[in-house]
Amino acid sequence: MITKESARRLDPEKVVDSALALADGEGTAAVTLRRLATQHGVTPMALYRHFKDKDDLLAALGDRLLSDVVLPEPTDERWDLQLHELLTAFVTALRAHPRLADLTLLRILVAEPGLVMAERTMELLTAGGFSVDDAAEVGRQSICSLIALVTTDPMAREVSDPIAREDSLRRKRASLAALPPRNYPLIAAAADTLICPSSTDRYYALGVDMTVAGIRGVLTKEQ
Repeated sequence: MITKESARRLDPEKVVDSALALADGEGTAAVTLRRLATQHGVTPMALYRHFKDKDDLLAALGDRLLSDVVLPEPTDERWDLQLHELLTAFVTALRAHPRLADLTLLRILVAEPGLVMAERTMELLTAGGFSVDDAAEVGRQSICSLIALVTTDPMAREVSDPIAREDSLRRKRASLAALPPRNYPLIAAAADTLICPSSTDRYYALGVDMTVAGIRGVLTKEQ
């Protein structure tokens, strides 16, 4: 039942919790203020007191993901090793919500947790030898690459139902395995891995490794 009392008790953080669960399960298209209002027993107008529109609510979801990033404390290790830990922490937070990872992109330089992460990233890059402007460009492209790593996770893009997911993967494997070996010997041989990473942990670890290695390579080229 929708009551004035429930509207007064409405906690915006709990609304974000509900929106997060809804988006994780059905995608951001399923997140509407009307649907969330029904879940919390209030009128949509009660939600508009906290979120001016759906975009505002999605921004809050992006902020929540950024707040989940547990940044490592600064150490005496080399700058690139510390950067690897920082980027790993970022990816770890996003992995829990792959359908929402791209919501963080526009919030990094707005939300406090994102600003703290960006500043720390640039500190490490300038410590490694990049100019401030180059650190900004390298940091931005690195973060974008890692967001894409999460949003394009092959398993995260599959349907959630286990049986339907296995059927989908089986069809995709069969399609690649059926390619003429004389033309595509390596693709046919690696059909399983191309369709589904042998290890999700390795998929993400490799992504971070390649990002940091690329940053080192750019620095070496410019020196």
